[in-house]
Amino acid sequence: MSTPQEFLAAGDPAQALAALQQQVREKPGDAKLRIFLFQLLSVLGQWERALAQLDVCGQLDHGTLPMVNTYREAIKCEAVRAAVFAGKTTPVVFGQPTPWVAMLIEALAQEAQGNAAQAAHLRASALEAAPVTPGTLDGVAFDWIADADSRLGPVLEVVLNGRYTWVPFDALSAVTIEAPEDLRDMVWTPVQLTFTNGGQTVALVPTCYPGTREQADGALKLARGTTWNGLGDDQYAGLGQRLVSTSGPEAALLDVREIRLTATPA
Repeated sequence: MSTPQEFLAAGDPAQALAALQQQVREKPGDAKLRIFLFQLLSVLGQWERALAQLDVCGQLDHGTLPMVNTYREAIKCEAVRAAVFAGKTTPVVFGQPTPWVAMLIEALAQEAQGNAAQAAHLRASALEAAPVTPGTLDGVAFDWIADADSRLGPVLEVVLNGRYTWVPFDALSAVTIEAPEDLRDMVWTPVQLTFTNGGQTVALVPTCYPGTREQADGALKLARGTTWNGLGDDQYAGLGQRLVSTSGPEAALLDVREIRLTATPA
């Protein structure tokens, strides 16, 4: 029988789960297997089960408690994130409220109500009004930066201090991104944020776009690709791994190590 790792290498997280559950049944007290299970359940978007496995991890090995606490908050934020993109609630927005961010949020609500044309108009207006932030991506200069997903534009979505938060790129002076090391990095990417006011903090960036966990394609869930759905007016919503757009080349989130941003005069 194939191992969970072999199924993952083949891009089949569902079969990996079946194989891993068998291993856990044979060794229920193995904390490492429980950590693996929490991560795999997260890849599959089975949030309640992932939370339950996190709790077991903390009980079996107190050394895992920092990880447990960090990712418990991340999982809880997934419900908020889904509600935001369904137009049912609004995200926490870092910094002072700005009309262009408000338009991006309202566009999600209009899209959910079936008003696609109004949503597209709001997004276009928001992207036109948003400040342009130049900088460098892994040393390569750009004139502007944005998420490749038109629903976000020049906004970075993060789990910050336990809350699902939108951070406009113009509020940042640097984003340092850890290289992926574990399966959970296919769900949340650890970053260090440096703000224009000089403050620094750690955060988690959702590695994949909303709706990815509900897809049948295991490669998308494992952040091994990105597909796009048209929203109208040259606007697109992504599934799979997040892409960062600049005036130069696009880059997949997991390939980026450092973004440095230069404040522009108001």
